[in-house]
Amino acid sequence: MPAIDGLPTLAQVIRTHDLVAKKQLGQNFLLDLNLTAKIARSAGDLTQCDVLEVGPGPGGLTRGLLAEGARRVLAVEKDGRCLPALAEIAAAYPGRLEVVNADALSLDVSAHLTAPVRVVANLPYNIGTELLVRWLSPDTWPPFWQSLTLMFQKEVAQRIVAKPGDKAYGRLALLAQWRTDPRIVLTLPPEAFSPAPKVHSAVVHLARLEAPRFAADGAMLSRITAMAFNQRRKMLRSSLKGMGPDIETRLLAVGIAPTARAEEISLESFCALSRQFT
Repeated sequence: MPAIDGLPTLAQVIRTHDLVAKKQLGQNFLLDLNLTAKIARSAGDLTQCDVLEVGPGPGGLTRGLLAEGARRVLAVEKDGRCLPALAEIAAAYPGRLEVVNADALSLDVSAHLTAPVRVVANLPYNIGTELLVRWLSPDTWPPFWQSLTLMFQKEVAQRIVAKPGDKAYGRLALLAQWRTDPRIVLTLPPEAFSPAPKVHSAVVHLARLEAPRFAADGAMLSRITAMAFNQRRKMLRSSLKGMGPDIETRLLAVGIAPTARAEEISLESFCALSRQFT
C-alpha cells in the first residue's frame, strides 16, 4: 500500500532501522497500513480523544491512529530500537505524538493523557492479558479510558467474549463483561504479521459501562470466580467449600444448584452469590 503520510512503507522502516522482531518482547509487527487504518477506525471517532498505544514497534498502528485524526497519541514503547522510527512519525505529525520509552506495566500514564482517552494497541503477546486485567480492575470506576480496542491471540479474544457453556468461558469473560461491552471486531491471519505467529489474531473492542453491569464487590467476585474456575470441573459445592460450611445454602439462596459447575453460571448469578458474602 502507498504511504498514507509521505513516510516510507513499514517494510522500508524495518529495513532502515534493522527492527527484527524479538520473541522475548512478544513482538509481531503488523505491516499492512490498510489493516492498521482499519483497526484505528474500529476504535470510533478519535478526533476529540487522546489515544494510549502500548507497543507501537515501528509505528504502523501509530500512523493509522494519527491519519484517522486522533487528537494526540501517547505511544509507550519498551524497545529502544524502535525510537528512531517513532521519532520520524512524530516529526511528520508535529505536536500530536508523544513517545515514552518505558515498560507499560510500570508506567503511570495519567500525567501524559487528557480526557477523553481511548486505548488502541496491538499488544505484545507476553503482557496483553495482564494489561487488560489491570485496565479492567482499577480502584475506582469508571476508569481513565472510554474504550479499549486491543489485539490479542484469537483464543484470548474468544475468552473475553465467551458466554456460559462455551469452552472458552471463564474469569476473563466475567471480568470483561462485568464492566464493559466487549465484541470481536476484526480477525487477522498469521501472514498479516512479521514474523508470522503460529495462531490467528483478533481485535476486541471493549466499551466501558459507566457502572458495573450487576452490583458486586470486585474483590469478593474475584475471589469466588478464582475458586470456582480453578477447579472448573468440580461441582460448586466442592470448589467453593472454602467459602464456608453453609456454601450450599448460599448457592440455593441465589438460585444456583450446588451440583452446577462454574462454566454453567452466568455473570449475574456470580454477582448475586458474591453479595451473599458482603
